[in-house]
Amino acid sequence: MSDRIKLEGTTVNAPDALELAHFYAEITGGTASGTSHWASVTGPNGVLSFQQVEDFRAPEWPGNDVPMQMHLDFLVDDLEATGARVLEAGAKLLDYQPNSDHCFVYADPVGHPFCLSTWDAETAARGGTSS
Repeated sequence: MSDRIKLEGTTVNAPDALELAHFYAEITGGTASGTSHWASVTGPNGVLSFQQVEDFRAPEWPGNDVPMQMHLDFLVDDLEATGARVLEAGAKLLDYQPNSDHCFVYADPVGHPFCLSTWDAETAARGGTSS
């Protein structure tokens, strides 16, 4: 036994877990499995899970009446090509775009904001400067 903690994944609230899992499986090339109450997407870079919640309310972007408590970031090579692909899958490009030089904010089919970005986590932590 040890006291090591391993990050297993992230779980996102949804009105229908499997339906939202299918959306993320489509845009990431992963595989969706589960039920409308609990589902997961397993893909080449990890696992993302979804749980059904009663009275789901989509977060507002950028407002706070229904605050966004988290969002997903996806690293991409081509913002235009991947943007077109997520729109075709059912995402919506949001009006407020604070970092459009390297990142676009979309909403998934139930309203969760997510980003397609050409900056990885290390570049973002440096504020976009080279190392």
